[in-house]
Amino acid sequence: MFPEVRRAIGAASRGGFRVVQFSVQSDHVHLIFEAVDRETMTRGAWGLAVRVARAVNRALRRRGAVWGDRYHVRALRTPREVRTALVYVLQNFRKYLRSVVGIDPCSSAPWFEGFRCREKSAQGSSPVVVARTWLLRIGWRRCGLIGLEEAPARGG
Repeated sequence: MFPEVRRAIGAASRGGFRVVQFSVQSDHVHLIFEAVDRETMTRGAWGLAVRVARAVNRALRRRGAVWGDRYHVRALRTPREVRTALVYVLQNFRKYLRSVVGIDPCSSAPWFEGFRCREKSAQGSSPVVVARTWLLRIGWRRCGLIGLEEAPARGG
């Protein structure tokens, strides 16, 4: 992943909008974020989209639109939902590459502290912020740490 994109994602956390985890796919991005209210979420997501689009265009030496006009937001309300979302975001590369072992370098997984076992910690500062909500800091861990072999369901 381009360092410019990672920096753009990291710079999007401000005020009441905080990017906690992410993964960059070939044609979209998965995010887990916290927002204090709906307006902050909308503004934060818009600011993130602008930052990432500029970073992608700079990295590829191109101009023009990067994002479509669609996005899906789902509030996570239980520890199980948060854990499932973390697996979906951080292990999404394994959805289609089930035999691959390791951590997705195009995500925040190298800095994630919730894997059952770690290969090694990432170098440099994390592009995401530490979660403030109980669900994202502690609550999901009650359902078990995440194994490196775990993958999201193929249909999800």
